[in-house]
Amino acid sequence: MAEVHPSAVVSREAELAADVRVGPNCVIDGPVQLGTGVHLVAGVHLVGRVSIGEGTVCYPGVCVGFPPQDFKFTVGMRSAGVEVGASCLLREHATVHGASNDHTPTKIGNKVFMMVNTHVGHDASVGDHCVLVNNAAIAGHCVIGERVNFGGAAIIHQHCRVGRLAMISGGSGFSADCPPFMVLSGRNNLVGINIVGLKRNGFSVEEIATLRQMFRKLFRQPSSRDRLLEELDEGAKTCPPLGEVAEFVRGSKRGICPGAGRRPRNV
Repeated sequence: MAEVHPSAVVSREAELAADVRVGPNCVIDGPVQLGTGVHLVAGVHLVGRVSIGEGTVCYPGVCVGFPPQDFKFTVGMRSAGVEVGASCLLREHATVHGASNDHTPTKIGNKVFMMVNTHVGHDASVGDHCVLVNNAAIAGHCVIGERVNFGGAAIIHQHCRVGRLAMISGGSGFSADCPPFMVLSGRNNLVGINIVGLKRNGFSVEEIATLRQMFRKLFRQPSSRDRLLEELDEGAKTCPPLGEVAEFVRGSKRGICPGAGRRPRNV
């Protein structure tokens, strides 16, 4: 049977696995589902259609499932809520808002680390193994790939995309898409390849060298979308990660962040 502190408030609609621990002053309001081994340390507030995967820990002040910060969403509208994956760590005052639609929840992947005062907005999707350092914020409708790292106070504009294994430096902000494997710093500036991340994730020396060469050739200089894709597709024949970059560029609606000192690309 779940261990629930006497001061906690738990809705009758909630479903708690047998070994869930709910600490002092937590509030579970609505059809919340907590998986095996979930631990709400204290003062956690979960509301609405929220599911949290096994082994996830939420620290004091965490709020998940509250209505989206969206003028189009009004009282009484139905939200698909939030899905949080397994083995996540949500530190003090991290917030994840519920979806602004009734069919697709805001999603946090597995083994995501949201540090103090981080935020994920409505209808966003965050991939597995992502890290958000203190005060990082992801706006509504953003799509974040796997193993992306956000430095402290890094922010991302709504509807933007970030490819996997990208690294967003602390204090950065961007309003265009960031391709996979890149490092972004400042305002919409791509400054290089995430070499450390690539090495840690098993990329070969040859692949890293090719990605670095691609960045210098294609992203530091102004380039049309057609030329960019032509070069990436050709390179992908011998270096598959370039194909991943190409597919990301093809799917961009907001344009791709340019190399440092350049204007945003209209791609």
